[in-house]
Amino acid sequence: MSKNLFPKLPSKALLLGALGCVVSALSWAQMDHSSHAGMMMPAKPTACTSTSLDCANGATPFLTTDGRLLLAWTAGGSVSVAQSDDMGKSFGPAVIIGEHGKSLDTGADSRPQIVADDRGNVFLAYAFFKDSNWNAQINVAQSSDWGHTFSTPRSLVNDGSSQRFPSVIKRPDGSIFIAWIDKRLVAQAKKSGHSVLGGSIAYAFSNDGGDTFSPERIANESSCECCRIGAANDPQGGVAIIYRAIFPGGVRDHASQIISQTAMGKVQRVSHDEWKTDACPHHGPTIAVSGSGKMHVAWFTQGKARSGVFYANSNNQGATYSKPIRIGKEGSNVSRPYLLALGSSIWLVWKEFDGINTTIYLQQSSNDGKTWSTPKQLSQTNGYSDHPLLINKGDLVFLSWLTRADGYQLIPLNSNP
Repeated sequence: MSKNLFPKLPSKALLLGALGCVVSALSWAQMDHSSHAGMMMPAKPTACTSTSLDCANGATPFLTTDGRLLLAWTAGGSVSVAQSDDMGKSFGPAVIIGEHGKSLDTGADSRPQIVADDRGNVFLAYAFFKDSNWNAQINVAQSSDWGHTFSTPRSLVNDGSSQRFPSVIKRPDGSIFIAWIDKRLVAQAKKSGHSVLGGSIAYAFSNDGGDTFSPERIANESSCECCRIGAANDPQGGVAIIYRAIFPGGVRDHASQIISQTAMGKVQRVSHDEWKTDACPHHGPTIAVSGSGKMHVAWFTQGKARSGVFYANSNNQGATYSKPIRIGKEGSNVSRPYLLALGSSIWLVWKEFDGINTTIYLQQSSNDGKTWSTPKQLSQTNGYSDHPLLINKGDLVFLSWLTRADGYQLIPLNSNP
């Protein structure tokens, strides 16, 4: 059972039903998040096929400025959304947006993406597989009534190749940024008789809440095909992204870029881990940008130069990065780092698995990453769990975590200043 060092929220309401039968082997294979060499496996998801939150594989939160919590999740082959007016203590009726069965993309780095404005306009994105070759389509849907009803899901782009792993953020000006892994260049090369590794990083902006998007652009033609993209707003007006790129020689190290609606920044290498692999790690990075514009990043690697989960930062928009610092103890099974920046306050959480229990740890920096607090245990479970996420309402920071034992939890990490 989960153990929280912070006050635990009361149990969550049942939204759509009870537990069902066994999750298919295909679904587990898609979302296995610790199948990297040298890493122990956590528990598989408990038997469950209902579309309810109790059976969710992964849940993505969004907090509006007035305290509404919108939660999107995948369960039972469907994508659902529900709203909470009491910070996750209870939820209203769930709305099923898309039903795709075993074709729904519930891989380790795949999760529905949700953002909203303060007028009740909600934007949702998710992916599903179009065929048995793992070619995917990103669907988007919108709501104008706080998620009580949604438009019929439609494809984000008209290209017929594969698009997967959407990453969505709302900009301070109200626009929406979306990035994804796109395989149109791979498909074009294949038609020409050439073989190309991985995929590409593509992106687009919307200035009308997701009704329309700017023509998609390719930020990097060569990226890993199976790792989430980290994205964060940059106070200088752009969006900072980080992703697992493919460098010459098949090296899968990380890169960052600054992107705006009018310019696409240079691809900047985060570190020289020298991880040469043709495998699919399914273990993407995270990024946060502080009020000073300092970029904070964390990632997983199994390179020749270093192996494990690491943190670094950049004072010059990614032109150079600090020396990577290991997250967690060397030799421990660390995964899924996630960063949040508020002014000069930086928050970092991650998972550790000891063969029995999965534990969430927190480190916090109050001086823009110059020094960090001692790691602190936040929560623990001995069953299946989703990745830890961080969200905020003003200066209040919360850990968003889903476990099969305790359901969805929104755990406060600080109090009003």
